[in-house]
Amino acid sequence: MAKGYKTNKPSGGGGMMQQLQKLQEQLQIAQEQLATESVTASAGGAVKITMSGDQRCLAVELDPQALKDADVEMLQDLILTAINSALDQSRELASQRLGPLAGGLPF
Repeated sequence: MAKGYKTNKPSGGGGMMQQLQKLQEQLQIAQEQLATESVTASAGGAVKITMSGDQRCLAVELDPQALKDADVEMLQDLILTAINSALDQSRELASQRLGPLAGGLPF
């Protein structure tokens, strides 16, 4: 055995590993809770999008009157606007729920 090498010295990393494991469990619980939460965004009163906290599109609602007017380009723009707004809200929700646990890591 090399001089100065100690075999029974505790690594001291056990506490850190427990903290990391606890943090990982808390993050997993928060992510599972996010999947059950939702946000809703609308555009022009004609389109409503519901998105989960884990950024899955749950529902798309169109006002039947918007379909009668048949301005396809405007309806497409409204859908895009509502989807992007719902995604932004979902990301903000995730940041609020996971941010304190992740210490500023991006999601």
